[in-house]
Amino acid sequence: MSYICSEETEELIQAVREFCDNEVREQSKEYDRTGEWPKEIYDKAMEMQLHMMEIPEEYGGLGLDKVSVAVILEEMAKADAGFALTFSVSSIGLKSVLMAGTEAQKKKYCDTIISGQFSAFALTEPQAGSDAAAVKTTARKEGDTYVLNGRKTFITNGGVAGIYVIMAMTDKTKGLKGMSAFIVEAGTPGLSTGKHEDKMGIRGSNTCDVVFDDCRIPAENLLGKEGDGFKIAMQTLDISRTFIGGMAVGIAQRAMEEAIAYAKGRVQFGEPIIKNPVIGFKLADMEIQIETARQMVAHACTRMDLGLPYGKESAIAKCCGGDAAMKVTSEAIQIFGGYGYSREYPVEKLMRDAKIYQIFEGTNEIQRVVIANHLIKEY
Repeated sequence: MSYICSEETEELIQAVREFCDNEVREQSKEYDRTGEWPKEIYDKAMEMQLHMMEIPEEYGGLGLDKVSVAVILEEMAKADAGFALTFSVSSIGLKSVLMAGTEAQKKKYCDTIISGQFSAFALTEPQAGSDAAAVKTTARKEGDTYVLNGRKTFITNGGVAGIYVIMAMTDKTKGLKGMSAFIVEAGTPGLSTGKHEDKMGIRGSNTCDVVFDDCRIPAENLLGKEGDGFKIAMQTLDISRTFIGGMAVGIAQRAMEEAIAYAKGRVQFGEPIIKNPVIGFKLADMEIQIETARQMVAHACTRMDLGLPYGKESAIAKCCGGDAAMKVTSEAIQIFGGYGYSREYPVEKLMRDAKIYQIFEGTNEIQRVVIANHLIKEY
């Protein structure tokens, strides 16, 4: 997609590619083994202002267009999916503020991120995944404050965030219309985080529970109006799903490149296996899946940049990307044969990283519901 980016952005993309090759790709192997959060790598990335990509220029950020952001996230995910996810999810929390916040909130929390903090977006709960209406976290108004109680689970950046965007029920009797959105700052009394999840993949990203126990925040930390929470959450996820698709494309692209390199060097029956038509067909199908998903991501991003509706396209991009990542990484392992099943080679990690891209930000099954609902309205 970089061919449709500006010359200035192309320079940044090249710098990101070099950084990921030199500072992320090899180092991520050890962090994948230990599950440790690689703070040193993130600090270096922040020196490159990668945490500021989606902050508008008027608030001190880079103000990149959506296509450029997708290209950069793809490059980051090629090196390590957890690394890319950390920055993408940090932007998700801030997106909610930029969409629904007051001018004072936008300025304050853009400054927070620019200063070197991450954000987290907290909707999911132990009993509320695809069913957002099952959210049990509550926010009770008391004078000029709200008191939050509840537990969020599987929150990316949960243990490292400086700010949290939280969905909580202000009126349970209204169902989804009783959900509201709040900004909670790290260090607020009553806010705590659970242990870092020992995940199958994306092990370089931080994931944990976020708990609210009589957590009192200023009433001015309400985003939008009471009852706007579900709308804000869905609008935020509509944007972020496209970038999830883009990161999945990065995983798939890396898997195909690894498979090609291996197939060129692996000799069986007197010649490299890449000359075997069976392997060639596999690689061709992998390329078809990758490029199809990449172009769908570009299409959804372009619609965003043009101010056109993009909800259906974002859901398609997420589905295409996540499904392609799983299919391509699986085929890459097949090309490697038994070596692909060994941790000595990178493709098994890529497959472990890929699976979550069919699950979070709304499962691919839920995305198909979203797409179907759009089609019903359109036709």
